[in-house]
Amino acid sequence: MDVERTSLPGIGLRHVFTTGRGRQIGVVSHRTGRRDLVIYDKDDPDTCVVSVALAAEEANALAELLGTGRVVERLAELNRQVEGLVTEQILLTAASPYAGRRLGDTRARTRSGASIVAVVRDGEVIASPRPDFEFRAEDVVVVVGTDEGTAAVATILHGG
Repeated sequence: MDVERTSLPGIGLRHVFTTGRGRQIGVVSHRTGRRDLVIYDKDDPDTCVVSVALAAEEANALAELLGTGRVVERLAELNRQVEGLVTEQILLTAASPYAGRRLGDTRARTRSGASIVAVVRDGEVIASPRPDFEFRAEDVVVVVGTDEGTAAVATILHGG
């Protein structure tokens, strides 16, 4: 999918793409941090029919909502492309010794060879969590590695 990027002097940037049904949707990124989600008229792509102003936090929340499926989809595609590489989603329960502790405390990559690449919390994807990321009960931990490596991370997270 092509995204057209246009500089708007004095305002910021506009990114627009065309859906499969011919509708143009865009985001105007203002220098102030505000974002406008815009939908253009199907018959007149120069006319905006809907514009929703979003504060920076609102835009980030919307991006995360829209990106959640995308991250999982990309991981699944990667899994299909690389033989021997698997993706596992592991539910971190309240009984886990790592609930309330930092990712780095697990030493998961060192101990298993697999990588924790994302955490899904309350429907939000936290991609590439840093070692100081603190786990919570009910987090879904996304792990990439071999079968053995991902199983070892599950064992670590479950306290085995």
